[in-house]
Amino acid sequence: MEIIEKSEGIGALLKSFASLAKESQKIIFIGTPGFCTPFAEIAAYSLRKSSRQMGFVANTDIEKAKQLIPTDMGMQLGDTINYHADTVVLLGGLAMPKIGVEPEELKTTLESIYEGSQKKLLIGICFQSIFEKQGWTDALDFDCIIDSDMSVSLKKT
Repeated sequence: MEIIEKSEGIGALLKSFASLAKESQKIIFIGTPGFCTPFAEIAAYSLRKSSRQMGFVANTDIEKAKQLIPTDMGMQLGDTINYHADTVVLLGGLAMPKIGVEPEELKTTLESIYEGSQKKLLIGICFQSIFEKQGWTDALDFDCIIDSDMSVSLKKT
């Protein structure tokens, strides 16, 4: 994979995502429940003022897709929505070995989501190159991946 831009911080992640999704009509985030849900909400927040419809799918359970809606408390999950979309965002938690989702299983899910869409965009958002490390970049045809690093400092005063 070729690096096309480098920047730092959550703001840069959100700016990169908003730029990639600027022509998307409907966006479905796919991730693990709990762990990935807040990352979908944060990314969706960057598009909160747009007319795009956005939703979240836990693992590969597309029939239970939930709408991501703007509220006075940020983006939150709402009612069940139709899962068909032109843009899919895969979140890195899916690729963690303990989760048990395989890229081959996701191909079927992606086909269902893209059904009827002329335009198809597949974005990955992950930390510490998890998609590459788990071989997902070989198995899935990502258009772009936003890959972040995380460093943690626990400080005592």
